[in-house]
Amino acid sequence: MRKINNGQQWALVTGALGGIGKALTNEFVDAGYSVIATDIKSSNIKETNIYYLQLDLENFVLDENYAAEFYQNVSSITNGNGISCLINNAATQILADTGKITRRQWNASLNVNLSAPFFLSQLFLKDLEQNNGAIVNISSIHATQTKKQFVAYATTKAALSSMTRNMVLDVGNRIRINAIEPAAIATDMLKAGFLGKEEQYRRLEMFHPLGRVGTPSEVAKLAVFLSSKDAGFIQGACISASGGIQGCLSDPL
Repeated sequence: MRKINNGQQWALVTGALGGIGKALTNEFVDAGYSVIATDIKSSNIKETNIYYLQLDLENFVLDENYAAEFYQNVSSITNGNGISCLINNAATQILADTGKITRRQWNASLNVNLSAPFFLSQLFLKDLEQNNGAIVNISSIHATQTKKQFVAYATTKAALSSMTRNMVLDVGNRIRINAIEPAAIATDMLKAGFLGKEEQYRRLEMFHPLGRVGTPSEVAKLAVFLSSKDAGFIQGACISASGGIQGCLSDPL
């Protein structure tokens, strides 16, 4: 990907140690950004133009002092210049039937998948406005099409996509906000779930009209594009990255 000539601009990525998060971090660095890579796990990795910060999103949502301290840590890294891109990627996927999901599981899903992206956006609003910045929310195909036991995950992703469309009504002339709704992506986590189940994995691939699942880098490249000036008229969009599966009817007959 060509370099974006933007001087030193900062992108903040949540869930940076996961499969899509790593790809996001690397693609933004390749595009010329310095990246603040956050995750609930700590990291001692040293990489050029990548600055790792530990961030517990539930604590961030529930504790304003924790959130304020996080903002100060980010500001110290950027020397007060503020971020230009916020990539809300982190998520928790709790699978449970409607009759069995606990309050703790439900609230954790809301806190991590929905409340954290909102309050992170709010926290960095002025910085993003000053830098003519962009927010990209990593939603999911489950925002519109889902299956059994995904009630918590699908509900929060549907709300995240809705938040994307609605937030631009408040800040749309100052910050661009868009979402990506991926289907199955070939992360290490997905592959691990199919160990010893190669035939099932192949069926998953073939269910996609493209005949394969997506790659983390494909999601990340789209996020970089949506953050760039080349996407200047794309606002409040929820873009499917599903290999065409969003048009498929799962019918047992």
